[in-house]
Amino acid sequence: MLRLRPRTLLLAGLLLALMLYSVRRSFSTAMTNAPPTVIVVGSGLAGLSAAYTAVRAGARVHLLERAGKAGGNSIKASSGINGAGTRFQLAKGIDDTSFYADTVRSAGKRFTAPGVNRDALVSKLTSESSAAVTWLADEIGVDLAVVAPLGGHSVPRTHRGGGKIPPGFAIIKGLLDKLDTEAAFTLTKGADVTGLKTHNGVVTGVTYATDNGTHSLTGPVVFASGGFAGDASLLAEYRPDLAGLPSTNDVRPGAHSVLTTLGARLVDMDSVQVHPTGFVDPADPGARMKFLAAEMLRGEGGILLDQDGKRFVNELDTRAAVTKAIFELPSRDFGTTRQWGVTLLLDAGSAKAAEHHVSFYEWKGLLKKVKLRDLSPSVISAVDAYSASRGSPDMFGRRTYGNWRHTPGDHDAEVYVGDLTPVTHFTMGGVAIDADARVLTTKGDAVPGLWAAGEITGGVHGDNRLGGSSLLECVVFGRTAGAEAAKAAVVAGSASL
Repeated sequence: MLRLRPRTLLLAGLLLALMLYSVRRSFSTAMTNAPPTVIVVGSGLAGLSAAYTAVRAGARVHLLERAGKAGGNSIKASSGINGAGTRFQLAKGIDDTSFYADTVRSAGKRFTAPGVNRDALVSKLTSESSAAVTWLADEIGVDLAVVAPLGGHSVPRTHRGGGKIPPGFAIIKGLLDKLDTEAAFTLTKGADVTGLKTHNGVVTGVTYATDNGTHSLTGPVVFASGGFAGDASLLAEYRPDLAGLPSTNDVRPGAHSVLTTLGARLVDMDSVQVHPTGFVDPADPGARMKFLAAEMLRGEGGILLDQDGKRFVNELDTRAAVTKAIFELPSRDFGTTRQWGVTLLLDAGSAKAAEHHVSFYEWKGLLKKVKLRDLSPSVISAVDAYSASRGSPDMFGRRTYGNWRHTPGDHDAEVYVGDLTPVTHFTMGGVAIDADARVLTTKGDAVPGLWAAGEITGGVHGDNRLGGSSLLECVVFGRTAGAEAAKAAVVAGSASL
């Protein structure tokens, strides 16, 4: 048996200690050089804005998307993104100082409701809107040079591109293309986040499920998982009166319970936006899922007609007001869906201004081109009266006519018509956040390590969301959440060394 002298044992121990110290030092150096990780839940515009901002701030980002493809509902957005005081407005001579006031007016009585600092949220949304549009145009490379009016806005401020690509798709594609070039970015699709990990009250990561089992990630978390307009159970809980309405949203559950488990406060959950104009497909009129008839179609001059072929509302009033006017018309039942029979009509001028949208809707069979003379006398009369009012407020208070160019009496003119019905579209309610996008508890405290942005949040829009403000909300609060989460990740990474 080999016996080692005490001196030999001491030398061996010192050698082992030096080896362990060297390994530990190498590991620490590697950890110091490795960027910290930010976890983003949801790949719509809010999630992608957060992810890109965090990556550019020096963090690694692991984005989890439960669907099979990225983009969420943002990729379907067709009207554009709001911005006040942008260079694109200035180039057109648009002086925009009313965005905050328009948003407050649209929010209605709920603007003064307790539970969240709404003034701070609306102030941030509107004051940072120009920077958001500039960021998308200059940093991401999205064409946003066209500025159009939408309902509820005092001046044209909704930006989109002049090409064939709808603004939502253009923005999402631009961000995904940018992120694809970032080595520090990872996207996992088909990943359903099932819970949040915590330590001493701080969110430290998530657990999620895929087809390959259950997994976990460690890092600060940005939740951007979207709303619940496609969740029948949450709609039944908070808005049972909307049962049977078709929707523009995919059928999928909301992720709100993951956050409320930690004590997150929910606000405005009964504030669900019903968009007044979803296309009724003649090939499948009772379908629950509808294509949105973009609000910009009305912004460019389009009008709405009732079952008798008469105008009945200012088409550029708020979405809530237009929807209310439609609900006062006779409804129709299509099996499991409740619908209304409203006609959208565009003249040649408004159709030309929205030609890329119109050509798509026509290809889908949702719009058709006809001669005005082939429509009912009441429709012809309504078109002539509207055309004669152009240049002054009409009988419904409409003041802007977009690119409507029809001349009264020209009944040989070609027009486009399509059938519409209101659809559940957007949920203004969700988890409460502050102006730094931190998730707030029922006691009003911020949850450390957790941020949220986009439609999962509540308090920004109140009773009614202005068209074009959903994409804006995603960018403004998504960028803030990504920047704040990246800072937290750096601090956490330094503390662990």
